[in-house]
Amino acid sequence: MNADLDQISREIRFRLIQISYEAKSAHLAGALSCVDLLVALYWRILKIDPIAPEANDRDRLVFSKGHAVSALYAVLAKRGFFSEETLALYNQPGAALPEQPCPGLTPGVEWATGSLGHGLGVGLGMARASSIQKNPHATFVLMSDGECQEGSVWEAAMLAPKLKTGPLTVLVDFNGWQATGRSREIMQLEPLVEKWTAFGWDACEVDGHSIPEILAALEKPRDGRPRAIIARTIKGKGASFIEDDNNWHYRSPSAEEVEVAAKELQISL
Repeated sequence: MNADLDQISREIRFRLIQISYEAKSAHLAGALSCVDLLVALYWRILKIDPIAPEANDRDRLVFSKGHAVSALYAVLAKRGFFSEETLALYNQPGAALPEQPCPGLTPGVEWATGSLGHGLGVGLGMARASSIQKNPHATFVLMSDGECQEGSVWEAAMLAPKLKTGPLTVLVDFNGWQATGRSREIMQLEPLVEKWTAFGWDACEVDGHSIPEILAALEKPRDGRPRAIIARTIKGKGASFIEDDNNWHYRSPSAEEVEVAAKELQISL
């Protein structure tokens, strides 16, 4: 089964490279780094129904690193929320797949998260509402490491353990980069696991490209605390010429690079 999920991740990564080339869009590398986290969630964890994307009892995912939303779009298409052909409209004027997420426009998108730092607060509100309304859904927030520099993240992190909420899980896509350099060199992020733990969270670190490790962390029995999973990832994962190269924060690939990526990802053109 995990082999099947690895294949799905490869297919999604190649589709991201394709649509970045077609749309001439940025943020490809940051989208590639979080693919395995999304695949683990959407194929094994989330209680969702692509036919009824607004079902009241669905689990919620707040995709807080909104600049990488092409990864979410590709996953939603693969899971059947809309056709995979629709991905060709990514970042096109007037289409339903804008470069930043927009709820109410794209099935499966829960919140507008183009401005970093607000996703955890929104997710905490959703988790709190689930308890008040006695609606037993789980809430997940996928964040970036650079986003953890925002003060609003830590305000929500301090508050969450004090509230009685439905299950709340944060996944930090720690790919080590942000727009202007290495994230740990710009702000003192480390040690993230210890920081979340000190704030009252059940926190751990995983290889963000190992689906078995990701699933083990997500499926571990809960002890009443909110959960934080720090996922060590590689920016640009899947294409050797993109990996860990921050020039790809804004670059889009050429036709020749798309062909190289297909070979590396074992995709037949």
